[in-house]
Amino acid sequence: MKAVMNIIPGFAAAVVLALFARLVEGILPVHIIGASVIALLVGMAINHFWSPAVLKSGLKFTSKKILRVAIILLGASLNVNVILNVGKMSLMVMVFTLLTCFGGGYFIGKALGLNWKMSNLISAGTGICGGSAIAAIAPVIDADDTDIAYAMSATFLFDMAMIVLFPIMGQALGLSDMAYGLWAGTAVNDTSSVVAAGYAFSEGAGDFATMVKLTRTLSIIPTVLVFTFINIRLKKKKNIASENKKVNVMKLFPWFIAGFLFLAAVNSLGLIPSAVSSAAKDISKFLMVTALAAIGLSTSFKDMKKAGAAPMLHGFIISALVVIVAIGVEWCMGLV
Repeated sequence: MKAVMNIIPGFAAAVVLALFARLVEGILPVHIIGASVIALLVGMAINHFWSPAVLKSGLKFTSKKILRVAIILLGASLNVNVILNVGKMSLMVMVFTLLTCFGGGYFIGKALGLNWKMSNLISAGTGICGGSAIAAIAPVIDADDTDIAYAMSATFLFDMAMIVLFPIMGQALGLSDMAYGLWAGTAVNDTSSVVAAGYAFSEGAGDFATMVKLTRTLSIIPTVLVFTFINIRLKKKKNIASENKKVNVMKLFPWFIAGFLFLAAVNSLGLIPSAVSSAAKDISKFLMVTALAAIGLSTSFKDMKKAGAAPMLHGFIISALVVIVAIGVEWCMGLV
């Protein structure tokens, strides 16, 4: 009971901030920034001036445990069959952009001296779907709150620029609604930013960009699996080196990922009613906002300042490369 009472203040603070972020998101005239980013940034601002010790236990619980519950529920809204509706066209572009993010991101991160966790979180946020991908992969690789905050900030800043620049570039290139929608859906990061950039061009482009973005979100599944086993392998090597004994891989595996994959598979088979799937998605999104609020309330600007400008530069370079590669692949396919 004492442990539960210690958790309540921090958890309640994160929930209140999440509700505030959702409210701000809802009253914005144009949907250009998601509640998760609002919660993270406002939380960091609050932490700079006010960070009572009584909140720490609850914030840690929310940023770790509640985030995992959110990821499990996210699986109920993913449907692999969506790929078939969008077609091979978008998959081809996505394969190249993901290779650019994680392949190029690895070398750029090494060159800038970033730790592998922060580097790959930035790459995941850029290549897949912004905050959702970062939130899904972070607990799998045991990322620090500072790494998460930096990755979210890097992808957010680039998205804000792309909302303005993408429609202008699309008009200058003379892109059709489909070509532009494919480009925006594969090169802009967060879902809210894709929607804003897509419909700023045309309604048809916005519809197609949103559909492509939903398909792109499915790459969370293989990416989470890959990073799960990379982290298990690294932990195993570290434990063997430090303890000089066999390591039980079953204890290292993050079992919440099994729940996530199970729900994704069940939903893909059509066994989850649409109303239940929709409710699970809404709950998952709110819990993610709550977890990111907790991360913001636990992260100080001083901690982020220590990392310098390298993470932001990493995010900018990777995002710019994705924009170029996406339009380049479309040109090779004869869509531009």
